[in-house]
Amino acid sequence: MLREDDFFSNRTEDYLKNIFKLEQILSPVKTNSIALKMELSSASVTGMLKKLHKMKLVIYKPYQGVSLTKKGEKVALEIIRHHRLIELFLNQKMGIDWDKVDIEAEKLEHVLSEELEEVLDKSLGFPTLDPHGDPIPSKEGNIKKMNEKKLLEVQEGIQVSITRVGQENNEILKYLGEIGLIPGVSVKILKKSLKTDTITISVNGVSHTFSNSVGSFVFVT
Repeated sequence: MLREDDFFSNRTEDYLKNIFKLEQILSPVKTNSIALKMELSSASVTGMLKKLHKMKLVIYKPYQGVSLTKKGEKVALEIIRHHRLIELFLNQKMGIDWDKVDIEAEKLEHVLSEELEEVLDKSLGFPTLDPHGDPIPSKEGNIKKMNEKKLLEVQEGIQVSITRVGQENNEILKYLGEIGLIPGVSVKILKKSLKTDTITISVNGVSHTFSNSVGSFVFVT
């Protein structure tokens, strides 16, 4: 939880949030990776990283990349906590589809007060996962490490349980939701084709085939 006198712009929080997410894949994070994720120019990102470095929120080394400081990570986890609690509330309490909650949470995450955060947390039963299976950071700034692997890494004939769908693309989320490929569901790998770059799985007894690019965002245990 941040102190009351800690204030950062929405832009700053967005940068720190996205750097944190990218750090889970590879650290230090490259400028081009941030530019691609946030749909900004590399020059714009470089300028902002220099500012964040001066604010001691990141450690930025030109041509090497950027990583969050402890202070920067604390801010990132707080805004991620807001975002994922809001997503879960909108999905569970308001009945909004899981492919639409991200857009709304993006608008609300920066203005959520600590008091309302506590109310949401309690009303949802102190959850640890959002609708997509992503871990919700605790109010102390801790986040659960997921013991999982990609769906694409599973061999044919094996049955697994979906833990998380790490994708913010609304169309992909909508499709996966329509076929029932959501956290908690058991699926069986029927076929993996290198020739067509696809994977076929069985969900609730019904087979579905989709590209590996879609499957790469699905995680299982």
